[in-house]
Amino acid sequence: MDILLALAAIIAAVAFAALVIFLVVSVAPVLKETKRTLSHVADTLEGFDKQVNGIIVESQALLNKTNKLADEIQEKTTKLNTVVDGVKNVGATFTDLTESVRTVSKAVHQVAEENKETTAQAIKWSTVVLELFKNNKNK
Repeated sequence: MDILLALAAIIAAVAFAALVIFLVVSVAPVLKETKRTLSHVADTLEGFDKQVNGIIVESQALLNKTNKLADEIQEKTTKLNTVVDGVKNVGATFTDLTESVRTVSKAVHQVAEENKETTAQAIKWSTVVLELFKNNKNK
């Protein structure tokens, strides 16, 4: 019986060795392909890392330019506000001037209306005086 146990152990060992050899032979190409794939993945990730770094640098430069433009726009808006305030002041001045002219015009019109008859009388008398002057000159 010891021989049978030894024989069974040898058969089991040979079977186990055959299984290991089979697994090594059949799994080795898979492991090599996996290693090659992981190497390609590492290369791709390295390239991706370089591209991302380039994008980050470009994005930072673009952000800096955008900030400069925003500052320039703010500065120009402030200057433009000064111009707009000046135009408002000119408009207010013209409004005041128009109101003053309107007031003077009303006053002149009122005085003219009040002195309408006196003015007509003065024109009539001046016409008479001119006629008399012409008549005296002709004589």
